[in-house]
Amino acid sequence: MTERIVVVGAALLDADHLLAARRSAPPELAGRWELPGGKVEQGETPEAALTRELREELGVEVEVIDRVPGEWPLRPPYVLQVWTAHLLPDSPEPKPLQDHDELRWLSRDELWSVPWLDQDIPAVKKVATRLPT
Repeated sequence: MTERIVVVGAALLDADHLLAARRSAPPELAGRWELPGGKVEQGETPEAALTRELREELGVEVEVIDRVPGEWPLRPPYVLQVWTAHLLPDSPEPKPLQDHDELRWLSRDELWSVPWLDQDIPAVKKVATRLPT
């Protein structure tokens, strides 16, 4: 059996909004929205990977809070795990630095106004329960 590779996604929360990122690459994912993040490297904890990926992709500094229960299959051998996080007080505002061309802070009522990647939908549903109504 192939060892699974964990991809961490960030449910980056700001009060009552969730950050969504629109993919610009690869072509088959471009234009769809996701929770930003990336692969956990050898010897790295998921929390450290998330902090690194958000710094690389969005230019932000975050505090990782906790893991959203569940794990969602991506294409083998990848699985998605999602963690909630908040921007640190001295962090710059997020900017789409790589793999994304647009970012949006979505309220609970706006969550489904963007076409999410299929594999992110179950995670976004779980995160939605943490946003105020």
